[in-house]
Amino acid sequence: MREFEFGEPTESEKATSEEYSVAKWLKNNVPTKKTKFLNHHVEYFTGTKAVDALLTSKWATGKNPIFTTRHEVTDYLHQMLLHKLFHRAKKVPVTEQELKGKSKKKDKEQEKSSKSGDDKDGEKSQASACEGKESKDGKEKEKKKRKIRLEMHLEQVFLDTADAYVWIYNPMPWYYWLFGALVVLSTITVCMFPLWPATVRKGVYYLSIAAAAFLVMIIALAVLRVVVFCLVWILTLSRHHLWLLPNLTEDVGFFASFWPLYKYEYRGPGSDCDKSSKNKKKRKKDKQSDDESEKAPLLTEQPADSVSEAPPEIDTGEIKEEPLLPSTDKQSESESENSQRSSTDRDFEIVEPGDVEPDRDSNA
Repeated sequence: MREFEFGEPTESEKATSEEYSVAKWLKNNVPTKKTKFLNHHVEYFTGTKAVDALLTSKWATGKNPIFTTRHEVTDYLHQMLLHKLFHRAKKVPVTEQELKGKSKKKDKEQEKSSKSGDDKDGEKSQASACEGKESKDGKEKEKKKRKIRLEMHLEQVFLDTADAYVWIYNPMPWYYWLFGALVVLSTITVCMFPLWPATVRKGVYYLSIAAAAFLVMIIALAVLRVVVFCLVWILTLSRHHLWLLPNLTEDVGFFASFWPLYKYEYRGPGSDCDKSSKNKKKRKKDKQSDDESEKAPLLTEQPADSVSEAPPEIDTGEIKEEPLLPSTDKQSESESENSQRSSTDRDFEIVEPGDVEPDRDSNA
């Protein structure tokens, strides 16, 4: 049984020098993995591998071993955990929705690059699409392997299991101390400039003048290249493009910014740029014509449907009997029906005066 309660170290809150040496040895000999934990890049290891490594170390096989069994090693590592050399983390499986949300941005960028490739060359676009599918398949396989993220575990206890333990102990490398000492010494020497020898001060003066002249020269070259480009562009009616030192203002290395010395492009009629612009226009026209041709059959099909609704009359050769003229009683009934229909604003009938006079005689 352990002599201390959960989360409370018994002896001291600070780690001993021996524990620091063990932590340093573990960090160099136990395999670790890198991941993000609360938006920070961290390194973590598993508990079983740490126990296995310590059982083969000098602290378990030496003359005065600190621990000899796995249980003693776990107790010692738990004491190191309480001294905040590392902490326990929880492995949480990543859902597919989170993976899809991260991959949407990359897919959009790939689609944009593939569209630009389609405008330039059709064959290249097919090849890029195939490569994109292969890359997606490869990424899906990688995502299947990487479906775990780390979160803080509520129970800070070291166990001889496959749980993840994130390193808090991060010793500062020796070269950090060296660079820090050099910075301090350089600031002190600069502050003591009035005490330097006269020859050294004169040399520094000449070096400062040379540095200022170099900066002025770069600014003058930047202005000169723009002036030359504008003159050539105006005199040739934007057909010839000439840049002196094209990489001078680009994000490249020091020596690469001065090479090549110039860059010349012809963008007049018959050039590659002109041909590409014409091809784009042709493709746009072809797309518009295709869209119009797709819309045209839809417009022609609508009257055909309306005509097909009315079935054609079939001549059977039979003689149709003409209806006889209705009598005066039937005519009065039809007139009353017509008057009723006209009051409802539905149907109206025009009656000739010859048809109305016989009705008046009969009433008389």
